[in-house]
Amino acid sequence: MARIRDFVRRHISKQDSSLVLLMLITPATAFYLMQFVYCGNLPWNYSPRVLLANYLCIGVVHFTLCALTNYIVLCSLLTHLLCFLWGLANYYVSLFRGTPILPWDFTALGTAAAVADSYRFSLNFQVAVGLLVLAAMIFVLRKRLLSGRFRHSQNRLRLRAGYLCVIAACAYPVLRPAALESFGINTDVWDQSGSYSQDGALAVFLRNTQFMSVQQPQDPSSEHVEQLADSVTPHQPAVETDTRPNIIAIMNESWADFEDFGNLSLSQSVTDYIDSLDNCIFGHTYTSVFGAGTSASEFEFLTGNSMAFLPSGSIPYQQYILEKSDSLASLLKQNGYRTLAVHPGERTSWQRNQAYPLLGFDEFKCVDDMNVPLTQEHGYVSDQSSFDQIVYEFEHKDPDERLFLFNVTIQNHGSYTVEDYPAEVFLTDEPGKYPMAEQYLTLANKTDEAFKTLVDYFSQQDEPTIILMFGDHQPSVEQEFLDKAYGVTQDEMTMEQYMDKYKTPFLIWANYDLPDDEIPTTSLNFLGQYLLSYAGIENSVYGDYLENFQEVLPVMTFVGYIDRDGKAYSHLEQNGYTEMIEDYRAFAYDNLFGAQNRHDEYYQARE
Repeated sequence: MARIRDFVRRHISKQDSSLVLLMLITPATAFYLMQFVYCGNLPWNYSPRVLLANYLCIGVVHFTLCALTNYIVLCSLLTHLLCFLWGLANYYVSLFRGTPILPWDFTALGTAAAVADSYRFSLNFQVAVGLLVLAAMIFVLRKRLLSGRFRHSQNRLRLRAGYLCVIAACAYPVLRPAALESFGINTDVWDQSGSYSQDGALAVFLRNTQFMSVQQPQDPSSEHVEQLADSVTPHQPAVETDTRPNIIAIMNESWADFEDFGNLSLSQSVTDYIDSLDNCIFGHTYTSVFGAGTSASEFEFLTGNSMAFLPSGSIPYQQYILEKSDSLASLLKQNGYRTLAVHPGERTSWQRNQAYPLLGFDEFKCVDDMNVPLTQEHGYVSDQSSFDQIVYEFEHKDPDERLFLFNVTIQNHGSYTVEDYPAEVFLTDEPGKYPMAEQYLTLANKTDEAFKTLVDYFSQQDEPTIILMFGDHQPSVEQEFLDKAYGVTQDEMTMEQYMDKYKTPFLIWANYDLPDDEIPTTSLNFLGQYLLSYAGIENSVYGDYLENFQEVLPVMTFVGYIDRDGKAYSHLEQNGYTEMIEDYRAFAYDNLFGAQNRHDEYYQARE
């Protein structure tokens, strides 16, 4: 100890020693600032291991800045500022969509910017305190911003070597995110916000990056896929038609059925008209996302592939649909349909403008291309205008043409905090307690009213037409309201109850006779097969495989799966269904990633 003390005295001045202390503590204090701004947690909420893991992650940035500039005080302030901004960004993103920033979000910055204007940013206590801390630091250190640096002398080489050693020590968990597990850093795909709060917003973000690579099936061979295809039992359509119908599929933004749980007393039902429909098949479908992630639901519905086989938070439109891919649209196009996608939002959202043509759509119309007067509900194009555009497309098509129209609505998009949009639907026992939920329920009631005009129109048309409408995910509203609607808090949920967070309604209506069927609960990757069946369209080999599969496991989502007895399972457990699911993974992998060895004939219309 005496030798160390003597070395320090000889080589490190009193000024330099204070800079060393500031440099070394900065990653720790910046971490605490980041977490306080993000979730309000205080330093004693974190274990030493969690602190060390985040220290190393922040340290890579901080010590690199110090090495490049040698302005220790300035770099300390910059590091605190960057951590403050990271905590702030995650706070607002979590507030608006229910999950913090994930690695894949950086491929969807255009979509984020397009919807950001609809959200209301407010200054809360923890953000205000964070700003005060930054201001106090700047005030205290203002005189040393540019003077606070190590002296360049004969020790310059030692200084650089020291920086390199420290950066190298910090870089290991950053370069190998899986190593963060040894520090107790875990990511919960069901509760990313909780993971960010508990284990650190930066460390968990980096931990998530290890899941960006797609897991290969145990047996991805062509021979295995061929065996699966050979075992498929073809299904006959549920309806035989002399004339193929026009097919309209509506994915309705955030459309949920909270009344189905039986725990709410509303001033009026938000599905009065829909519930009264005749010649209609009702059911529920499970999604892989909650509160956001619309494009994931589109992907599952259109392709029949499941998000269960893709990394958490991934965005298939940006990451995987990079060349022509088979889908419901391409299959119907091969059957002589004109295929059209309509979305009254920005053209580039989720990169739909690139993905839709690759999926087989002949045309894509965004909000700038719509041909009907546009009305709004809480700042978004109304469902009524979306449905008016459907009518317009029908009326302006060639009489001999059959149309497949895929409409993604936007009316019910969050957030549900628009001050000049009064709620018209209330909880009779607690009116006004959940303003976000009541604003959402008001919007859902508008959907019901608009859908009536669509059905009334096609009821009067001679051309056979079938309409499917389903929700892409449940809305992100007050957690207390959700607990009330579900009848149980999230901490007390069984697996079956937890899966219900991902349940949305669907209906199939036609202006021709439909069988009086009851569809068991399904999921979005299987829902398209029902639509084809009731439209009288023969499926592909892959589609028939999915129909076979869902007879045993009618629900398959990223969150888990449900068997025909209604029992829910996590993907983490091994059971009698594991091999069957692995076969599905192999078939879906061939479909999406088969490249030159892909069995194209399995995903296209039969000749």
